Amino acid sequence: MKTETRSDRENGEVQIIKNKEKGMQVELKRVDDAFHFEATGLSGVSVHIDGAADIGGHNAGARPMELLLMGLGGCTAIDVILILKKQRQRVDDLQISVSGERVKIEDTQMTPFRKINVHFKFKGNITEAKAEKAIELSMEKYCSATAQLTPSAEITHTYEVDFAE
Repeated sequence: MKTETRSDRENGEVQIIKNKEKGMQVELKRVDDAFHFEATGLSGVSVHIDGAADIGGHNAGARPMELLLMGLGGCTAIDVILILKKQRQRVDDLQISVSGERVKIEDTQMTPFRKINVHFKFKGNITEAKAEKAIELSMEKYCSATAQLTPSAEITHTYEVDFAE
């Protein structure tokens, strides 16, 4: 299977995906006559997607742009937990809040994210320095969702640590 991206074509490069580990695929199946879809990935887990009620949706699933933020939050959460475990930090709880500012592109209906903030709330026996380092490693080295969104959105992070022995 051959996959090209605009930036690859502009650089004269074409990426060839040779196995499923480097590629990804999801399937969407329409659930009703409105905008409700059930999406399933290679993991076999289903996610429901729907449009807002004001356009005829039934609020039966997440909005597509919410899923982008959820994906970013989930990607960095997994990285951060793995890194902190390797640093022998005890994470009792981690809550992440991801917020995004959208800007309308002139002469279109598109309103992509231009600014995204990921806020981490840690609870456990974690030093602030280790929390900060884990977040930085995730955002700068490991999280593919961050890499995907960074060219079009400024991604920042904030955090707080509720230290518990």
